[in-house]
Amino acid sequence: MDALRRPAIQEDAVRYKLFLVQPDPSDAEANEKSLQQLLENILAEIAPLLVQYIWQHQPFNLTYHPEEGGEPAHLGGVTVFGDNVEDEWFIVYLLKCITRTFKEVAAVVNDNDGQFLLIEAAEHLPKWLDPDSSENRVFLYQGELHILPNRLHPGEIGWPKDSVPTVGQALEMLHLHTEHCLARKPICSALARRLDGYPDKIQQNFHHAHCYIPAGIAVVLSRSPDLLAPAVSAFYLRDPLDLQACRTFRTFPPDTRVMTSVKFTRCLYAQLNQQSFIPDRRSGFALPPRTHPQYRAHELGMKLAHGFEILCSKSGQSSSAQEPSVSSNPLWRGFLDSLKNNGYFKAELEGSARYKDLMMSAENFFKQSITSTHRPDIYIPGDEVFKILKDASYSSEDLKQQEAHLPPEDSDAWLDISPQELERLLEERGGRGVSDSTRKTVGAENEEQEEETGYSLVAVTQGMKSFINAMSSHEGAEIPRSCLSDPFNFDPEAVTSALDRLLGNKDDELDSDDFEDDDDGDEEDNENKDEKVQNDESVEQTGAETLESLRKYMDEMDQELQSTNIGKSFTQTNKVGNKSDTTKSTSVTADSELAEEEIQPLDVDLNLVTNLLESLASQAGLAGPASNLLQSLGIHIPPDADKS
Repeated sequence: MDALRRPAIQEDAVRYKLFLVQPDPSDAEANEKSLQQLLENILAEIAPLLVQYIWQHQPFNLTYHPEEGGEPAHLGGVTVFGDNVEDEWFIVYLLKCITRTFKEVAAVVNDNDGQFLLIEAAEHLPKWLDPDSSENRVFLYQGELHILPNRLHPGEIGWPKDSVPTVGQALEMLHLHTEHCLARKPICSALARRLDGYPDKIQQNFHHAHCYIPAGIAVVLSRSPDLLAPAVSAFYLRDPLDLQACRTFRTFPPDTRVMTSVKFTRCLYAQLNQQSFIPDRRSGFALPPRTHPQYRAHELGMKLAHGFEILCSKSGQSSSAQEPSVSSNPLWRGFLDSLKNNGYFKAELEGSARYKDLMMSAENFFKQSITSTHRPDIYIPGDEVFKILKDASYSSEDLKQQEAHLPPEDSDAWLDISPQELERLLEERGGRGVSDSTRKTVGAENEEQEEETGYSLVAVTQGMKSFINAMSSHEGAEIPRSCLSDPFNFDPEAVTSALDRLLGNKDDELDSDDFEDDDDGDEEDNENKDEKVQNDESVEQTGAETLESLRKYMDEMDQELQSTNIGKSFTQTNKVGNKSDTTKSTSVTADSELAEEEIQPLDVDLNLVTNLLESLASQAGLAGPASNLLQSLGIHIPPDADKS
């Protein structure tokens, strides 16, 4: 029921909170002052990473939230990342940097999936940790992931699994027992792998492309690159009413177009590039033939121009005149001082061109992260476009002269992913290491060895047996951990012993304890079983009678099925000659003769492999139950080379 009372988060948004680890419970005013000062310092610390970043929908933002509903006062915010999930993980990286630099705060981050940080390390989590028991237990603190441990006995460090600590209790335990709350190394490593590459990954996520766009758009993007995202979104989510404004192009006439270099994020570039669109003839945008060497630049520029025109058509230009200046915000002065103390302006002289560019970037970041958070209605992208056009003075001739000095555009080969690369990415996202079958790429001998090791039919049968023999709970089937990481180990004695118990060996009858989870308390279970066998022989006899009854029932069922055609679909061992097989399949003998005939055992392994391969063939290369199950067991089957 607690989960039902949690505030809902929309599907494509991430929520984050920063708490003081040691707040003063008796002085709320002092806590507020500390958090406000901390807000200025944090924004100044991360500003160099954010001023050049292009967000998909909303930027990272922090505001002060007073104590409410038992939750301490904190800094928090919500960012809608839309289709670009990298924005969400960039925010996680920012929170790790913040908690590493400001050791007096701990961060909590979640989305509509809950504790999505734990999803990355799902294969390494303790069994007691699940969505219900993770509430107020997972924090980013001192740059690392911390999880409040489970307390099994009084006096231990941790919190009982069946109760939820308050945020204050969790923060107190996090401060007093930091080392005990530190997540295990495999969990931290899984999170580190997901964040690997930052902050360099920020630049790697950009894509520079040449676009043939109206001169006004080129000026707007040179002053405020972040306006690219709402323009692409406006075109991507256009409707017929939006396109009515694109018939005449009053704001950005097509006859002023120039060639320029535009910085996209990979997500925005893919959204713009993959859209099929034919402009209205009345718009004045005419595309060259597809064989033209600059066709891609013309097409991208045309789409981008439509997006900016739609933005401007939705602008309430009157609100631009009422927009207060950045300097009127009481937080701006402290924010600017923090920037100077952190060396943001890089010793540039005040008033120089580079200083003005840095100042404009800082103002844009401040308006998005602070002003728009307090007053969402005053930041409208179309108004910002008109404001830049009004203040900027530019010449189309000067922009055309710069066309000869444009930097080369980036290759978009990353849009094309081979099946092998897709499989590797899926394996990485699935929490498993990259298999040999995706790592080996050259040499005929290597390919042969790949088939023998990665596609062994023995591995198929052994993996399926491991999956079937694994004990699962009512929550669903669990993939054996050995199938995910460790190689399969075959113990003949253990298999023989298990079969003896299953078939009712007198020395070792089947007991319900054989199916219990052996994680904790195996010795105690064995002692209880021995005591039970010694002190209650009647129960043992009852179990033997039950097994004997079950065995007779199975024998009778075999006899009944022998007279049907079901047996034809199975392969048996130690078959007699073909003549006898033909006789058995074409004539039905009497019940007395069937009782005397020996029933041949099934070749379990061969039937298993045959059925799996038939199921894979019926999938025709698409996803299905057989391929999904084998993939989850770490078994990779090659594509069907038989085209017949």
